[in-house]
Amino acid sequence: MFNDIKAMLLEGVQKGCYPGAVLLVAHGGNVVFLDAAGFRTFFPHTFPMDTDIFFDLASLTKVLATTMCVMMLTDRGVFSLDQSIADILSQELPKDKQGITPRMLLNHCSGLPSWRPFYLDLVMYPSVERKVLLRKWIIELPLICVPASKTVYSDLGFMMLEWIIEVVSNKSMDELVLKECVKDISFSGGFFNDNGLPFPARDMFAATEKCRWRKRILQGEVHDENAYALGGFAGHAGMFGRARDVYGIINLMRECFYGRREDFISRDTVLEFFTRQNIVKGSSWALGWDTPSAKGSSAGRFISRNSVGHLGFTGTSVWMDLDRDVQVILLTNRIHPNRSNEKIRLFRPMIHDMIMSHYL
Repeated sequence: MFNDIKAMLLEGVQKGCYPGAVLLVAHGGNVVFLDAAGFRTFFPHTFPMDTDIFFDLASLTKVLATTMCVMMLTDRGVFSLDQSIADILSQELPKDKQGITPRMLLNHCSGLPSWRPFYLDLVMYPSVERKVLLRKWIIELPLICVPASKTVYSDLGFMMLEWIIEVVSNKSMDELVLKECVKDISFSGGFFNDNGLPFPARDMFAATEKCRWRKRILQGEVHDENAYALGGFAGHAGMFGRARDVYGIINLMRECFYGRREDFISRDTVLEFFTRQNIVKGSSWALGWDTPSAKGSSAGRFISRNSVGHLGFTGTSVWMDLDRDVQVILLTNRIHPNRSNEKIRLFRPMIHDMIMSHYL
């Protein structure tokens, strides 16, 4: 099995699905496979990939940071998933947004648009003013549909969730994650870059795109333009980590889900977040987490329906099969040197099929 997986990981490099990748597979609480293939960067020189390389996790931030914080805070009873966000924020909102709840934001059915290029305007303002401005602009944007009527995957919804986290905890989201959520897990530094500039040890990071806006190859610098303009991270993107760091977080949730620890989040809360909500008929979304689609899932054909996962634009993914207790973390730099490479769409389900076929 492991030789086949290693060969397939290398095949992804050879077929141009990504310059490099790190794959971690865990079963029953034990890491059974961890290996790397390819290159962390091509420019100005090629450097090989290895298992200790940090990746821009992109939208995995939504589940590994934002959703985890909401899990913890709602488990403590700080606020309710079904409260009006206007009530939680003590903020007067336009009439169309008064009925939006955190549950809707997590389920991508709030009616907020998917994305807007806020960064183009944000960079014209002092950095300390930008998040306040962003939140004002989101509030003023018209909804694209009635809340709870349609699924629209939304970065803006997770920007709003970050705001909620800050208000109810009186901490920035990165502080809450690092000082409360993962304080008992072994972590290396550099999970959030709070000034948007490259980390000093940039060679330890997988490169992403040659940014058309910033006019440079990004390495150790957040790829998402809105997150960059907001200082390096926001509720939708900005987290960096190695495969083993990602596993540390999902294993924490895994242990809570199976009732093996109760000192962080209760099993009932994790179960609720891992359950498909069906607020919008046919939606695959749970709370923050996605679940396998009936056809064409990025997790492949063999993962159980009782699974949760998420993808990141930079080429990252995590899937957890809750029936078989299998976790698969695939981190790649597929957008290096540009985002036009989408070959991973076909490759990702194939490698998941190979892995999960051994656990049927």
